[in-house]
Amino acid sequence: MTKMIKITLPDGSAREVASGTTPAQIAADIGPGLAKAALAARIDGEVRDIMRPLEVDTELALITSRDEDEALELARHDFAHVLAEAVQRLYPGTQITFGPSTDDGFYYDFAPAGDPFTDDDLPKIEEEMRRIIKADKPLRREVWERDDLIALWEKDGEKFKAEWAAELPEGDEISVYWSGDDWMDMCRGPHLPSTGKLDPQAFQLTRVSGAYWRGDQRNPQLSRIYGTGWLNKKQLKAHLVRLEEAAKRDHRKLGQEMDLFHIQSEAMGSIFWHAKGFVIWRELEAYMRRAIDDAGYDEIKTPQIMDAKQWEQSGHWGKYRENMFVVPDEVPSTEDDAPVISSDADMMAIKPMNCPAHVLVFRQGIKSYRDLPLRLFEHGCCHRNEPHGALHGLMRVRQFTQDDAHIFCREDQIVEEVRAFCALADRIYKDMGFEGYSIKLALRPEQRFGSDADWDKAEGELRQAVIDAGMATEEYGWEELPGEGAFYAPKLEWHLTDAIGRTWQVGTIQSDRVLPERLDASYIAEDGARHRPVMLHRAIFGSYERFIGILIEHYAGKMPLWLAPTQAVVATIVTDANEYAEQVAEKLKAAGIRVEADLRNEKINYKVREHSVGKVPNILVVGMREAEEGKVALRKLGQKEQMFLSLDDAVAMLTEEALAPDLKGQKA
Repeated sequence: MTKMIKITLPDGSAREVASGTTPAQIAADIGPGLAKAALAARIDGEVRDIMRPLEVDTELALITSRDEDEALELARHDFAHVLAEAVQRLYPGTQITFGPSTDDGFYYDFAPAGDPFTDDDLPKIEEEMRRIIKADKPLRREVWERDDLIALWEKDGEKFKAEWAAELPEGDEISVYWSGDDWMDMCRGPHLPSTGKLDPQAFQLTRVSGAYWRGDQRNPQLSRIYGTGWLNKKQLKAHLVRLEEAAKRDHRKLGQEMDLFHIQSEAMGSIFWHAKGFVIWRELEAYMRRAIDDAGYDEIKTPQIMDAKQWEQSGHWGKYRENMFVVPDEVPSTEDDAPVISSDADMMAIKPMNCPAHVLVFRQGIKSYRDLPLRLFEHGCCHRNEPHGALHGLMRVRQFTQDDAHIFCREDQIVEEVRAFCALADRIYKDMGFEGYSIKLALRPEQRFGSDADWDKAEGELRQAVIDAGMATEEYGWEELPGEGAFYAPKLEWHLTDAIGRTWQVGTIQSDRVLPERLDASYIAEDGARHRPVMLHRAIFGSYERFIGILIEHYAGKMPLWLAPTQAVVATIVTDANEYAEQVAEKLKAAGIRVEADLRNEKINYKVREHSVGKVPNILVVGMREAEEGKVALRKLGQKEQMFLSLDDAVAMLTEEALAPDLKGQKA
């Protein structure tokens, strides 16, 4: 007798079907339109192949392209497999390894039989991928015995796949997927029902790079082919436009064009700030000082290097040592034939973060409950030993400065302190020009310090603070992220959305009960006993380097006037106007405007074009007519029209516009 099972659909309706029925058959029973649109199935919350039989009572939802996140994940996974199949067809003897989806596409790692792949190979591989997609090959799942699969991989010369299969636990179900009847890969799935469900015009291979098997440089080097993949050609085109716009906004390119900073091998991962770039830094630093002064913080400064014992006690030495610059505590030898450093020196470390030093400041003197909350702020310069290959302009560096603070507070003060921080961060991000951002709550990771009770309490406090701030809403992109907290504390994260829709994780606040315990921080409570403070780790910019990089790309170099390195240039049409131009520049300078005078004997169009490339916001053009009338012709960056103003009116207008956002309306 056929066993019947109950299938419950998202609308609450239920139907009985024979065990072994597939979601594809249920979609066909509902209607031909759904049968054609269905890509996969969500079975009791888990995404599975639409052709995989149902064996027990199930809650079933059918996934179509309208479920964009899940559909994109499936499509990108399948593009990676089609890429692997295409490469093996074109280049026999190439071994396959793995190929996951990424945030905007996919990649696959290969061990070529001959020379490594290059970008010149990509068009040929793309064409073979399109042929496989158009062939509409069914993607069929099979379960294999572990030993049988290892034997097959070894017979076919797939040593990487054989090695991986051999390490899978005995007794685990091992699935493979066939593309048609002639190509197979080991994979957990899920997959689309056939290659034809992919749009052959919705992907593009982008580049080739080197990679190591399992990410270990001691292992064989592989060729990694990257691609971007989407549900349709329109999505791909929009993505390529975003990439083109992002390339124009690249902070490294703009930083060179605007003479802001440079990087060179003599100080790998550290920034050489030029005068113009450091203007942006100084303006942001001054802004942040005003903000923290208003919010009741005390600014401090702590040492760059501390004894390793301090880092051992804090827990960072065991968890974070590989990212620290370690320094022996001894005088180097100057003898030619002797080692520079002996092997028995005590170890010190350059600080990778500021928090342990802030605890040491808190511990100086006896603290009372009346002293709390104590908000300690530092423009803290830190160093982290990042791998060379991970460094990226201002975005990933080895030396950086944080707008870092630690709030030491009582249990009853936590929610209000975090709520106040949410309001402060909101004001600052909007002052910086970011209207859109989201707040995420990163919850406890698997490996962590502290009790579950403490984690429950800390997570609940952060959650309540965001609710009290009125920000635990869809408008603020509120979301909880399981497993993504720090090893010592849950945290709130702020993700900014820039002018072209990219998101950047910047600010954070963490509720920490572990470090005060490990470093013996305490205060005298109202009951006369010693209690541990809770330590809130918080930053808004994150690091000045990265935040400036984000600002450069957000504004495409056209910084708000208060941040612009050069706020105005006075450019002459004829040399006879040089004296008047200098007078204009002096008057602007006296009003606090960062101004330059361009008196070169060049055509005015050349000067305007050059300063526009340098992203100067205001160009004041003067000739003999302007000199005689005491006026200027003001051209604003990006505008073709120019305004004719009296010099006094121009100075007044630019002075007002150049005020930092927090100072507008405060000028006497």
